[in-house]
Amino acid sequence: MATNFLFDGSEDARVTILLAHGAGAPMDSASMNATARALAAAGFRVARFEFGYMAGRRTGTRKPPPKAETVMPEYVAAVDDLGPTDGPLIIGGKSMGGRVASMVADALHDAGRIAGLLCLGYPFHPPGRPTQLRTKHLIGLKTPALICQGTRDEFGVPDEVATYGLSPSIEVKWLEDGDHDLKPRKAISGFSTADHLKTVADTATAWVGRIAP
Repeated sequence: MATNFLFDGSEDARVTILLAHGAGAPMDSASMNATARALAAAGFRVARFEFGYMAGRRTGTRKPPPKAETVMPEYVAAVDDLGPTDGPLIIGGKSMGGRVASMVADALHDAGRIAGLLCLGYPFHPPGRPTQLRTKHLIGLKTPALICQGTRDEFGVPDEVATYGLSPSIEVKWLEDGDHDLKPRKAISGFSTADHLKTVADTATAWVGRIAP
């Protein structure tokens, strides 16, 4: 079955970013909408898609999230269905979507099909289970990667992530007081979600300029 995409940004953009959603929210959640708009405003073309288990959400029969490994072929199929892009292609996603993208990234990068990986709120471990790590494949990752993470993300905070021995190809951008949706408490941090999403877009712009000039 062909992948259905949701696009933001100009078709003439030099760089395309393909994003998958998190485990419990669809590709057009408020968080994904805001993120896509911020990236599009920075000059990217953003394509979003959903994994098959979300198909029942409109009829109220949505299935629970499967194991990330089982939807890896769906991510590769989405890259196939998106087709060739005029310029560099970055893959990634929110939470589980970024994790799945990270699991298929090296094969796609080795094949010359993608330039990099962008993860938004990477689920380094389940909340409350800091020893149940999802980082084994990130230690030897060869694909240039940017992870944007809130400093109070219950899926991985700075002190924890600093001990993981992540690949040198991975850059982590920490967003002050951001939660798993990168949302800060403005009264505490002085930042808004819009501020953080602009930082994500600006950081991604500079990063892409380094990995795919």
